[in-house]
Amino acid sequence: MGKKTYQIAVLKGDGIGIEVTDEALKVLRALEQKGGPACAFAEYPSGAGCYLEQGTPLPPATVEACRRADAVLLGAMGLPQVRWPDGTEMRPQVDLRIQLDLYAGVRPAYLYAAHHTPLKGRQAGDIDLVILRENVEGLFASLNAGIELRGEVAVDSMVITRSGTERLVRYAFELARQRGKARPKVTCVDKANIFKSMAFFRRLYDEVAAGYPEVAREYAYVDAMALYLVRQPEAYDVLVMENMFGDILSDLAAGLVGGLGMAPSADIGDEAAVFQPVHGTAPDIAGQGNANPVGAMLSAGLMLRWLGLRHGDENARAGGERIEAAVRQVLAPEGTGTPDIGGTMNTTELGDAIVAHLA
Repeated sequence: MGKKTYQIAVLKGDGIGIEVTDEALKVLRALEQKGGPACAFAEYPSGAGCYLEQGTPLPPATVEACRRADAVLLGAMGLPQVRWPDGTEMRPQVDLRIQLDLYAGVRPAYLYAAHHTPLKGRQAGDIDLVILRENVEGLFASLNAGIELRGEVAVDSMVITRSGTERLVRYAFELARQRGKARPKVTCVDKANIFKSMAFFRRLYDEVAAGYPEVAREYAYVDAMALYLVRQPEAYDVLVMENMFGDILSDLAAGLVGGLGMAPSADIGDEAAVFQPVHGTAPDIAGQGNANPVGAMLSAGLMLRWLGLRHGDENARAGGERIEAAVRQVLAPEGTGTPDIGGTMNTTELGDAIVAHLA
């Protein structure tokens, strides 16, 4: 039986999304040439540029292609000058999460080099945590459905459901098991001292946690966690939280390990998954060749690891680890990397250097 070829839908999007996705694809193709998993890439229109051409930032045909694919690799979408009539920006990547029910927003933060962090005394590997963000409920459930009355009052609702929270918390504990730390732990981050919705979230967390006695449980209010992540990020493993809280704290965590250019992500559901860097389209630097492609490359690595786990494919899982190892090797010396992490390399040069280390 021949090696499986994974069908990957590619949505490059806008701005630097196009540039960094090209580098991620370059790494995946190089990995395949060196014995890694085989991937067939098909590009589909999406984003603000697509809206200007087709009248929609996320055509139905693109969504269906994402449903059929084994996985989706996404760049970044949206441009500040391209907005809906109500003044809000295009956010097709968020719409895609909802349409594909990608409920688990996986946001790893790993320190690849000591000189990337603004924190004193941290060495490579000292920061190694995952923020798990509920992706389709919470405050984001009001997407396109908030209420504004007479220009005087605007209301968005926080939505926490039992089924949505249970599946997310279960994913968190399974993830803690898979990460294999000596003392796996899942921290519930909420605001249960103030909001009934958050007290409900914590109660459901406890119910699910009871089925994982080997994984430590812990609690923190979201405002306190913003402090704890800066003071003692090495104390955390997996942190599970509501959508908006995860949106905010995942950016903070990225800042601890070198910025948004270093941050990968995975949006995972039961039947589909999308992998993308955390950063936006950064139109102010688009086309200059200075965008950091590492977040996109690490997202491709997450994709391979997920495919390996889903299909029992050790070669795919190992391919994801090889990408991470190459990033670690290339970025270890000071001065390497793109300007955002203190380097002098451009986007393509950094991609080429990581490809060279894949062997």
